[in-house]
Amino acid sequence: MSQTEKHLILKDHKDWQTLCGRHDQNLKLIEKELNVRVSVDNGGIKITGEQAQVDQTSGLFDYLIKLLEAGSFVKTRDVFFALKVIKNDKGIGLDQFSKSNIEVPARGMIVTPKTPGQVRYIEAIKQKDVVFGIGPAGTGKTYLAMAMAVNALKKGLVKRIVLTRPAIEAGESLGFLPGDMAEKVSPYLRPLYDALYDMLESEKVDQYRDQGIIEVAPLAFMRGRTLNDSFIILDEAQNCSVYQMKMFLTRLGFDSKMVVTGDVTQSDLPQGTTNGLMEAPKVLKGIEGIDFVYLTSEDVVRHALVQRVIEAYEKYRS
Repeated sequence: MSQTEKHLILKDHKDWQTLCGRHDQNLKLIEKELNVRVSVDNGGIKITGEQAQVDQTSGLFDYLIKLLEAGSFVKTRDVFFALKVIKNDKGIGLDQFSKSNIEVPARGMIVTPKTPGQVRYIEAIKQKDVVFGIGPAGTGKTYLAMAMAVNALKKGLVKRIVLTRPAIEAGESLGFLPGDMAEKVSPYLRPLYDALYDMLESEKVDQYRDQGIIEVAPLAFMRGRTLNDSFIILDEAQNCSVYQMKMFLTRLGFDSKMVVTGDVTQSDLPQGTTNGLMEAPKVLKGIEGIDFVYLTSEDVVRHALVQRVIEAYEKYRS
């Protein structure tokens, strides 16, 4: 097969260093996976290989350069997941990934989808008022929902963020725990807080909580409310009963969005209790304005071992 070359010019030498990665690990990964040769050439990148592979590599660098230009810091995991998109070809190209990036102005950061499933999830949240993100741990259900919430708040699309989760472990004893309501439920909402502090300064999070712009509430405290101008996230929804799910969904007010996240394989509900997250797709199927996005082990973006653990359990149970 004949070899071809393509040259890409980089305006900033620092961009080249970032794209190369530490000890050129990004370049080595790209060369190995796409069977090309990548080298520095007069302040730019020279790609050598067969035409199809050169075109794929050029498209990959275009995507990574756009991330840099948007203010994101390119890491090896970004290269790894971009390569998976190119090689697996699920009908969603890297150009669509770029369109689905989430800007988080407070930190000047860009949250990027890593899998086709995450792209579908983000686009569903943009287009629908109520979205269910259902899938295993590590698929970004909570993190991406929080990024969309912070983005909507900073753009003025909503006036507040409401975070809730069933605290079934506490049962009826929740009221006897020390502290105010937020402090009582905080341990159960830790994943949401982790995402918040990743996207907002800790002082800003505290300020927003004091002002009611960010509200933390156990699911039991949502009864009787109508939430207007809000971005509402229900996390760990696999621990909702059917009644609780109906109660939550009917809190939706005008100019609001709801995102419901959960993993139906990890419910802590008492045996014999019907799972509200499992029943919701059957009840709400076909209703305009509601969407269900199912994420799988292919969408896991944690350590590679996490994906293998999930797949092993799925195989064992099947």
